[in-house]
Amino acid sequence: MVLRIQHFDPRRHLAAAIGWAVFAIILVAALVGGHLAAREASMRARADAERLLAQFATQIRHALDTNLENRQSILRATAAQLGADYGAGTGDLHRRHLEAVRAQFPEFVWLGVADGLGQVVTTVGEPLQDENVAARSWFQKGRHGPFLGSARDVPLLDEGSSSLALKDWMPGFVVAVPIVRPAGDRIGVLGARLSWEWVERQESDLLSQLETRRPLDLLLATADKMVVLGPQRWLGRTLTADSDLSEAGRYVVCHNIVPPEQQKGFGWVVTLRQDADIALARAKLARRTVFWVVLLAGLVSALIAVSVTRALTLRLGVLATQAEAVRQGVQETLSAPTGTDEIARIGATLTALVGHLQQEKHALASLNAELDARVAERTARIERLADEARHAAITRERLRLARELHDTLAHSLMALLTQIRLIRKLHQRLAPAELEAELARAEEVAASGLTGARAAITQMRHNSVRDEGLGAALQRLLGRFRERSGIEAVWHADLQAAGLADGRAETVFRIIEEALNNVERHASAQTVRLSLQWIESPSTTPSAWNYDDPARVRIEIADDGVGFDPAQPCPGHYGLRGIREQAELIKARFGLHSQPEAGTRIVLEFEA
Repeated sequence: MVLRIQHFDPRRHLAAAIGWAVFAIILVAALVGGHLAAREASMRARADAERLLAQFATQIRHALDTNLENRQSILRATAAQLGADYGAGTGDLHRRHLEAVRAQFPEFVWLGVADGLGQVVTTVGEPLQDENVAARSWFQKGRHGPFLGSARDVPLLDEGSSSLALKDWMPGFVVAVPIVRPAGDRIGVLGARLSWEWVERQESDLLSQLETRRPLDLLLATADKMVVLGPQRWLGRTLTADSDLSEAGRYVVCHNIVPPEQQKGFGWVVTLRQDADIALARAKLARRTVFWVVLLAGLVSALIAVSVTRALTLRLGVLATQAEAVRQGVQETLSAPTGTDEIARIGATLTALVGHLQQEKHALASLNAELDARVAERTARIERLADEARHAAITRERLRLARELHDTLAHSLMALLTQIRLIRKLHQRLAPAELEAELARAEEVAASGLTGARAAITQMRHNSVRDEGLGAALQRLLGRFRERSGIEAVWHADLQAAGLADGRAETVFRIIEEALNNVERHASAQTVRLSLQWIESPSTTPSAWNYDDPARVRIEIADDGVGFDPAQPCPGHYGLRGIREQAELIKARFGLHSQPEAGTRIVLEFEA
């Protein structure tokens, strides 16, 4: 069986998906195992390194103490000789003793004898600035017994200079022992200073004698925790509990701090450091080894899983190929695989399902043909209904035009006809001037009718309600009404109601326009009030409010004119009928309230 690259695509093959899943699990196991192994190895390696560094630090501290004690023993022996030879004229003899000691032990860069009052009587090596050392701590302590301490209080150089380096103000160590006569009298102090170069050589020799091939850093601090030997950046610094000697984990550090009650000699604080990359190299190697071994095992396992799964799912692949062919219409049935396992059962189920679907497909084809015939029939019926709807729309438009013509041209023609009839009856009785006046009035009525007809046509062709909103259109309408009739018009509108700009707003505009025309022609009014209100909920008692009801728009037109009796018929007048018909078009409630000599009020209300 040959495996190709596409066989490893988990989106196309189940075997590839299983193989990648196995690989992912083993990869996670490799990462976790490598991390755990590395952490354990790192902890052990760090502990081993710290134990080894602790042993080395102890060796170095003991070796330094031993070497300093040896030098102190040499001074004690020299002081004993000086005490035995002490007397008048012994200065040259003492100098020879000191020169012999310095010649044999050149690390003593200065040797000196001070009498019981601190006066320096004999010196070899570097000269002192002071001839009296009674105030120096090494002299005071050396009078009572052997003393080993810092040489910082030996004024060999000018300590006030700003150019002093660490070795200038920490030039080494001072050793002091009392000079005692054979009779037991203490007659002075023998002092000596050990050079700092000797201390550094001791450090180098001790590091080279350690049984390790790995480079180490040594930090040597005095008993007061001040670093006197080590890397340049640590020299002169005082070690505290917060001092990060590991430098953010770059080093493995071991402190060798001896409790004060157990300190001997100078009380060294010895710290050894080793580069963490070198100290923990074995731990990192173990981590890489575990990771790669497990990763390679995962790759091999994934390949084996892909091969085995592909062999097990070969019949399933054949079944999938047949199902794809059925989907594309190449074949209509499936061949059920043989056997009794899950694949065989799935194949048998799919074969039965495909057969059932094919039967349903044929049934659906027959049903679709029947539905197509019904759709054709319904389409023809809908076309007829559409023709009827267009006819109804044309009829409604004709009625609207009839209302518009009634509101404009019919009124003007009726007035013109009345004027012409009057002239015909009275023209023989009228004087030429009166006849001319009547003809002028008739001409004026005809011109007014023509102007109104043109305005109505313009209004029908160019309605600005949809463009500007109901409120702006009504404001201009009221302005023209005031100029034309001289009647005072009071206007109030809510912001939401004034913003209406749909087909209903156009109808409301025509209703208000017709109502204002009626006021102008018949009411003999002084004032007209127009209001638009946006009502959020029914104006009933608060307990009966239903907040699910839609908002409503209320329009009210009222005048203080002569009024009329709505119950009395008005033959030949179609204005109010037109208003009612237009209100029904937008499903609005229409109310008319009027009495003779009490004015007229029209109320229109519809859902927003």
